[in-house]
Amino acid sequence: MRGLGRHLVVEMYECDGVLDGEEVMNYLEEAAKVSNAKVVKSFLHKFNPHGISAVVVIEESHLAVHTWPEYRFVALDVFTCGDETDPWRAYDYLRSKFKPKRVSVMEITRGILEESANI
Repeated sequence: MRGLGRHLVVEMYECDGVLDGEEVMNYLEEAAKVSNAKVVKSFLHKFNPHGISAVVVIEESHLAVHTWPEYRFVALDVFTCGDETDPWRAYDYLRSKFKPKRVSVMEITRGILEESANI
């Protein structure tokens, strides 16, 4: 069964990597490139006293991360469309940066169309 996109919903626990600030945005942008995606725009919001939400819009969809440094927790979405972009490459890159001890990943096929549709 084929769909229009692949969406990874990831939870990373007991992370030992950097979870706050501009460096996390750099991770997301590099993950987009590693997955063969084309970055359109990036946005970072810093919470007080710590934690971030960051989104990288790519031509193929988006990468988004939300961090809770105080709990060493990262919630990550990697959503890509098309055959040229690989969300698992972005995931592998980000996992190497956040360094979690435990991970939960769910892959969702998005836009499952009827067999008669041209996909």
